[in-house]
Amino acid sequence: MNPCRCGYLGDAALACNRAPRCAADYQGRISGPLFDRIDLHVDVPAVAAADLSLPPPAEGTRAVAARVAAARRLQTERFRDMGLPIRTNAEADGAALEEIAAPDAAGRALLTQAAEKMRLTARGYHRCLRVARTLADLDGGGAVTRTHIAEAVSYRRVMTAV
Repeated sequence: MNPCRCGYLGDAALACNRAPRCAADYQGRISGPLFDRIDLHVDVPAVAAADLSLPPPAEGTRAVAARVAAARRLQTERFRDMGLPIRTNAEADGAALEEIAAPDAAGRALLTQAAEKMRLTARGYHRCLRVARTLADLDGGGAVTRTHIAEAVSYRRVMTAV
């Protein structure tokens, strides 16, 4: 969704003339429980014309697609080996999620601290675990570490408007 009704909040060239009220009104139209169900919140600024002529990123689309496919295969195999009728981390709940996404001690401490400071709901807490497990899978499937938890938490948005 856009940051506000006009879509220009935070854009220096086309500044929203009703900020911050515009953002509060616009984002307030989505209920808290619905907002909590969104796993990834990523701000994507407009691309400047000068940026269009820059060289392509180091990791291209094909490489990313291959990493995603490998992570999905890893997830499918993990759940098959566990005897569960699910294929992806998104489908894992309860004990299965706690088993596959248990972070290391530093990661657990960070997640607990983030849950308190960000006032995460139980749903938000478990969604962070799921995203962190997926990030670990994209890195090759090792343990969920503090780094994965930190990145997963960074994708959560605090429930207050800008």
